[in-house]
Amino acid sequence: MKSPDKVKHGSSRLSEILQEMNEAGGFSIAVLTDRHGFPLASAARDGADPDTQSAVVALIQKSMAQATSHLGIGQTDEITFFDHDGNRLVCRPFDVNGHQLILAVRIDDRHQAYRRLTNQAIRKISQAWRL
Repeated sequence: MKSPDKVKHGSSRLSEILQEMNEAGGFSIAVLTDRHGFPLASAARDGADPDTQSAVVALIQKSMAQATSHLGIGQTDEITFFDHDGNRLVCRPFDVNGHQLILAVRIDDRHQAYRRLTNQAIRKISQAWRL
């Protein structure tokens, strides 16, 4: 079992990865959750609420699980939601050493590219998780 100092360091590193991604992409919120929507790390602009986004991710995860179960859809690569103002919420499920995680990012510009940055963040998270 990891010591509390290493766990804190690991959580801090995950938050740093999310913050770096947010800054590079101009994203307002990024949250890393487990498969149940429990927040593991987050990064947000001032005024943004990562706790609310974590709750939304939990609902999305539940919907993804039901869709795969009831509709026979295979593993989901990404779920994206848009609102009327052009904001989008992108949820990227992925697996690290048997742990199912979800990277959720709120993107305020409908035309903002995000896939390369979220792929990079997922790789960095996976590397940090293994340490």
